[in-house]
Amino acid sequence: MTVAPPPGTPAPVAAPRRARAAVRPHPVWELLFIAALYSVYRIGRVLASGHVGEAMRNAHRVWDLERTVHLPGEERVQALFLHSESVIRVVNCYYAYVHFPAIVVFMLWMYLRRPAYYRWVRWVLIGLTGLALVLHLSMPLAPPRMLGIEGLIDTGQRFGPAVYGAPQAHSIANQYAAMPSLHIGWAIVIAMGLIVSARTRWRWLWVLHPVATVLVVVGTANHYWMDGIVVSALLAIVLVALRPSFRRAREADAPAIGEYG
Repeated sequence: MTVAPPPGTPAPVAAPRRARAAVRPHPVWELLFIAALYSVYRIGRVLASGHVGEAMRNAHRVWDLERTVHLPGEERVQALFLHSESVIRVVNCYYAYVHFPAIVVFMLWMYLRRPAYYRWVRWVLIGLTGLALVLHLSMPLAPPRMLGIEGLIDTGQRFGPAVYGAPQAHSIANQYAAMPSLHIGWAIVIAMGLIVSARTRWRWLWVLHPVATVLVVVGTANHYWMDGIVVSALLAIVLVALRPSFRRAREADAPAIGEYG
């Protein structure tokens, strides 16, 4: 028999409802999955090499297109850096040593500290890199440092450190895969992931990473402005396609109802 509470007794308060908890993928399987994807990407980059004549023709087409739409010349950015040998060496180091370590540290941070967003970020990177590889295979493109026009130079070879050897050298790095720039694309993903998953007002400073990356890849003559524009368009396509994944990440990261009230 149910006994009614005395008059004036407040109704019981339901326990706060929590969003679905984020569950990290198993670390061993996740490492194997990422290693397999990275191997496929590297093999694809190698398969995309060897189209030197086509890459050079495409490079001149991109250069002419940029001048047609009145984009600023890449040589202007490089000229700013070349005023100081110390500055250009720092810029070369940024290009050589920040790109890949930054994405590794970022993904590790997201896995350990922001698991609600980890899967979404991982699929964003996979989608963006996959689309980029399709372009690398279908449109080989020589970087502006190989054109020998407008005074552009290979700053890595001239001042060091050099990431690439001679263009004709056999290497796992494909120098004719400038379009689109994954340096820029991955930098945008890092900034975006840290901004949406952080709660501090200082999170917007992460925008400086892709801004610096754009200036570095253009100033070293490793990429054109168009490489950054195209990778941004590809990223927009991936983000639209992965909106459901992002919504699930936001729900998993949401605080309990009443937690801050």
